[in-house]
Amino acid sequence: MKPPQSNQFDYVKIGIASPERIRKRGERTLPNGQIVGEVTQPKTINYRTLKPEMDGLFCERIFGPVKDWECHCGKYKRAVFRGIFCKDCGVEFTESSVRRHRMGFIKLAAPVAHVWYLKGIPSYIAILLDMPVRDVEQIVYFHSYCVLRPGNADTLTYKQLLSEDQRLEIEDAIYSEDSQLEGVEVGIGAEALLRLLSDINLEQEVKALREEIANAEGQKRAKLIKRLRVIDNFIATGSKPEWMVLQVILVIPPDLRPMVRLNKGKFVTSNLNDLYLRVINCNNRLSKIQEILAPEIIVRNEKRMLQEAVDALINHGRRGRTVVGASNRPLKSLSDIIEGK
Repeated sequence: MKPPQSNQFDYVKIGIASPERIRKRGERTLPNGQIVGEVTQPKTINYRTLKPEMDGLFCERIFGPVKDWECHCGKYKRAVFRGIFCKDCGVEFTESSVRRHRMGFIKLAAPVAHVWYLKGIPSYIAILLDMPVRDVEQIVYFHSYCVLRPGNADTLTYKQLLSEDQRLEIEDAIYSEDSQLEGVEVGIGAEALLRLLSDINLEQEVKALREEIANAEGQKRAKLIKRLRVIDNFIATGSKPEWMVLQVILVIPPDLRPMVRLNKGKFVTSNLNDLYLRVINCNNRLSKIQEILAPEIIVRNEKRMLQEAVDALINHGRRGRTVVGASNRPLKSLSDIIEGK
């Protein structure tokens, strides 16, 4: 007999991943070449058939069958078809236990800042950008614009915050007939943050910081050392600063956020499903608004709502008003669930 394998481990480490790695974790290719994994529909189950809705949060094509060896359309119902995919519904004939580890993903219509690295203590985004946390939040939540390229404007500096009126003045100056302004770029929201983080050259920053630390003293020296340690950690782990801005988010396996039917026909569902549905609704609405070329003020408002929806999913209560469920209780986020584990 083989000795029993040990499932013990010392610790679990959580880190940041690239958008490509996140997508790869939740994506699969069917034998017919179709790529599945993206959750696009703000649906859970069909309340008439009690079967999961396709491309929804419990989709059998993405996460696997609800019943062992049975596809969504019910055409095949035996273990003899192990490893084969149904040509009609695209569901694999396998055990339902795969729904405990298979993931999906949501492709965001606009980038959003990861609330752990924005609102955490310390704020790694603020440290990397060498900006006050308050200023970074003003950019992310669409309260202030940020200068991405000052161009030849004498009155502008890199990473300077601008109000709406100041931004309009710059825009009028750029498009005036006798304008001499060139190369000026202004941004807002997580897209601007993504640009600022992408512009950081980690190796050059380390070199410049070491020179500054050699001549610095007191509190300024401590601040520089803190920033140097963060940048050194990014270099050592091969991570990129722009990965702290999310463009794809994972949808955890459905069996970890179950939906249970009670005796009287009512359903009880995990708080995570409500939070995921909120993200999908905001994401789909933003996509439609961008397609019809809606006014900028409407697009900005939808992007802010998407940012707040993802914040609530990852770490509820860190930002904005508390989202409550049907019982008027705060919904539990991913951070609330893994906290203390």
